[in-house]
Amino acid sequence: MVRSPARKLFPAFLLIVLATIVNPASAQTTIANIDQMTGWQSCSTCAGYGGTGPTSTLSMVQNLASPALDGRSVKFSVGGATPYANALWWKQLGRKDSAHNFVYDMYYYIKTPAAAQALEFDVNQTVGGKWYIFGTECVLKGTPHWDVYDPYNRRWVATSIPCKVPTAYKWNHVVLEFHRTTTAKNQFISVTINGVKSYFNKTYTPKAGSSNTLNVAYQMDMNKTATDYSTWVDKVSLKYW
Repeated sequence: MVRSPARKLFPAFLLIVLATIVNPASAQTTIANIDQMTGWQSCSTCAGYGGTGPTSTLSMVQNLASPALDGRSVKFSVGGATPYANALWWKQLGRKDSAHNFVYDMYYYIKTPAAAQALEFDVNQTVGGKWYIFGTECVLKGTPHWDVYDPYNRRWVATSIPCKVPTAYKWNHVVLEFHRTTTAKNQFISVTINGVKSYFNKTYTPKAGSSNTLNVAYQMDMNKTATDYSTWVDKVSLKYW
């Protein structure tokens, strides 16, 4: 599914546009330590296609001293007997209608990388009757790569950006940048993994939405043998403006 090198050269005018989006003159707001907040929600079946996927067992344990970077990590676990079952967690952050730019920043740690089919990192904003799903997925099986989500057509789109299988017992730093355009589109800007940045350069039409809210989400997908596994997540933040 990988068709071209992950690192792309962009025209100078495009780099200027991206720099303007990522480094605005306007004030930025950062919500830090989201992993330590109460009120997280979760589901298993809703994480599947059309919200009717297979059932998994899932759990979330917060404020763990180890492994942790700041002494208070969260442990997400998924299990069960059904291959390719998933588990999804999300945290509502309130109504942020004026926000057009988002930087989702987090660290994750895994002991058994082979057990994971994929890991998903999302930002969702609903505003003006539209649901902007900034869904990104690190696919770890086959040829590991990043997918982005086309919300209007309800499908994942493979990119040429590789997503290396993480090293066991090490922290991985993920930074994702998104933009809600003035023409009401989902724009996927970039992903940075452990300091290496690649550009998605993908734009899609959002789907209809009825509420006004902003949230971050994290999903774990099981492999074909339904191997139980856990990930530890720390220093989760969302910057927006």
